Amino acid sequence: MKKILQTLSILIATTPFLFAQTPADNDLVDLVNPLMGTQSKFSLSSGNTYPAIALPWAMNFWMPQTGKMGDGWAYMYDAEKIRGFKQTHQPSPWINDYGQFSIMPITGKLKIDEESRASWFSHKAEVAKPHYYKVYLADHDVTTEIAPTERAAQFRFTFPQADSSFVLIDAFDRGSYIKIIPGERKIIGYTTKNSGGVPANFKNYFVIVFDKAFTFSSAFHGKTLAKDTLELKTGHAGAVVGFKTKKGEQVGLKVASSFISPEQAELNLQREIANDNFEVTKEKGRKAWNSELSRIKVEGDNKDQIRTFYSCLYRVLLFPRKFYEFDKANKIVHYSPYSGEVKPGYMFTDNGFWDTFRAVFPFFTLMYPTLNAHIMEGLANAYDESGYLPEWASPGHRDCMIGSNSASLIADSYVKGIRGYDINKLYEAVIKNTENAGPVSSVGRFGHEYYNELGYVPYDVKVNENAARTLEYAYADFCIAQLGTALKKPQKEVDLYLKRSQNYRNVFDPETKWMRGKNKDGQFQKPFNPFKWGDAFTEGNSIHYTWSVFQDVKGLIGLMGGREAFVQKLDTVFTLPPIFDDSYYGFPIHEIREMQIMNMGNYAHGNQPIQHMIYLYNYAGAPYKAQYWLRQVMNKLYQAAPDGYCGDEDNGQTSAWYVFSSLGFYPVTPGTTQYVIGSPLFKKATLTMEDGKKFTVQAPASDDANMYIQGASLNGKAYGKTFLEHADIQKGGTVQFNMGSQPSKTWGAGADAAPFSLTK
Repeated sequence: MKKILQTLSILIATTPFLFAQTPADNDLVDLVNPLMGTQSKFSLSSGNTYPAIALPWAMNFWMPQTGKMGDGWAYMYDAEKIRGFKQTHQPSPWINDYGQFSIMPITGKLKIDEESRASWFSHKAEVAKPHYYKVYLADHDVTTEIAPTERAAQFRFTFPQADSSFVLIDAFDRGSYIKIIPGERKIIGYTTKNSGGVPANFKNYFVIVFDKAFTFSSAFHGKTLAKDTLELKTGHAGAVVGFKTKKGEQVGLKVASSFISPEQAELNLQREIANDNFEVTKEKGRKAWNSELSRIKVEGDNKDQIRTFYSCLYRVLLFPRKFYEFDKANKIVHYSPYSGEVKPGYMFTDNGFWDTFRAVFPFFTLMYPTLNAHIMEGLANAYDESGYLPEWASPGHRDCMIGSNSASLIADSYVKGIRGYDINKLYEAVIKNTENAGPVSSVGRFGHEYYNELGYVPYDVKVNENAARTLEYAYADFCIAQLGTALKKPQKEVDLYLKRSQNYRNVFDPETKWMRGKNKDGQFQKPFNPFKWGDAFTEGNSIHYTWSVFQDVKGLIGLMGGREAFVQKLDTVFTLPPIFDDSYYGFPIHEIREMQIMNMGNYAHGNQPIQHMIYLYNYAGAPYKAQYWLRQVMNKLYQAAPDGYCGDEDNGQTSAWYVFSSLGFYPVTPGTTQYVIGSPLFKKATLTMEDGKKFTVQAPASDDANMYIQGASLNGKAYGKTFLEHADIQKGGTVQFNMGSQPSKTWGAGADAAPFSLTK
């Protein structure tokens, strides 16, 4: 027996991943915490998320609403009361919502306005899952449950014994319509409430059908019942229907909406729910999420890390939103958020490419090429309908952030072999971007005339965030050159954009070795403070933006004086104290505060510009330093908890960073076919490609101590590169990492081991 126990202990020690926690595929949805990141506020973001009760990429999400009507912080973890359950399309509190209305059960004296009807609730009596939400409303003694589909949902209310049980439909202000049809137990209406980015004829049409006859029916406007009125079109319309209920009696409703027409809303309801009961819809949602989540199976001893992984993966799979519907002939159509017309084909929205070009869309090119092709078709449709590619859409063009990062999405898709869309039209669109400013400053290229003539956007010509624009335009030009090469465009044209891709050099200050604003006369802006946020940069400072040379890291290394100097400069980001200059904003914006309090020096992982920076150690022969800092970020700055992020989550980008990084690789340069290797967090991760092939990342010794790669093999052969190729992952296979507790200063240190860079 002693020998048997000794043998067993040796087996456990040498093959730990065989004994690791391996949740079954049908349980993965239960590992997701939709409340991750909800403990946020204007001054400090722990994610700025809300619990999105929805299917992957769904047209409609649902959420419990704790904030006032129109408040971008519509659900806050620290709130005490729920005002209603809102259909939402909000991608960010900073962008706010559109197409919104709410449903709220009430008992006792009828209270219409959102303050009076609000009910206390507790997280102890709340269940939040991607496919199902449940909460007890204490003031009304009602339990509310929600189960969503892509364009519809089911609600189930469990009432107490009462002669006065109500359900209130609030179509919100700024123009709404409601009609109660008691004979059909139905309510129809529309809401126009939005935060911009919509045509003049924008409406979100909804239809709601109950399973119980009404004993009371009335429309309302504002805070006032409209006596003897069942139909109302006004600034702020709503409806209340009442029932007599027994203790524990359940009242159900089915709701669907459409941006096209009331008839399409009815069609969406019949298509997606039809005769399904609540439990069937709930189970279909569960299966839909488990199907997507099980595309990546991670295994390890740390259950908290596994929960964090799947909670992040859930966020990656929410946006962009499917802004299309299926007509009577089952053809794909969409209401154009650009022209206001109903058009054929795909449309996606609610995304800021400034955030998501970095990792979200590369994740789709890797794991969801068919979806990616549909998104590309949607981009072509947006170009047709508005004359420009979107950069921040919600649902149409929004004036937010900078750059022309749509070029990155398009080049990354095509270079990685995805087809099935009009690439020539998209190429035409990215070229147009280089010569034009769009209808809002975030579309096209604001300051393009200076950039094209001088090779940079000057600091003193009233184009804000000019150095950041220069860096982002240069990277976009690289992507255009990559795409032009793949499309066999004339070499002269390709060379123009390759030349412009080197424009980052024009805002590099050789004296301080930081990126810096430059005046039109060629002199660097003075005085210069690398700790100054904003001004020449976007939601960051020079210390963060200096690394935004995705396309030519070796060129940047040369400017800084070589590999050793480059590594020292990278180190500086972490060793500097969290000094900041907030004079451009006049107060510490939340991104500043998040950097300051994380105890990682001037590293600001809570915002996107620096999120790739750690991987740049690989380009300078020090991948062990990347491995160390990646683990610090993963272990300290992420957890599946209400305060689980270290800044804005932003449409899946901050989550996608964790998903990629925990797998052990990251797409530093979208538009190329490489992923830069980091430090795999899990003992084993299995990625199932769209065609069924499996790629496995094995790191059996990986744990909190063993973070350093000692050696690697790819499909059984020794592997010394610090990057993986897209094709190698796509065709399936195994990469194995030998992990240890001490840095290896030899693995991946050679110049030939470094990832792609324009400068050889």
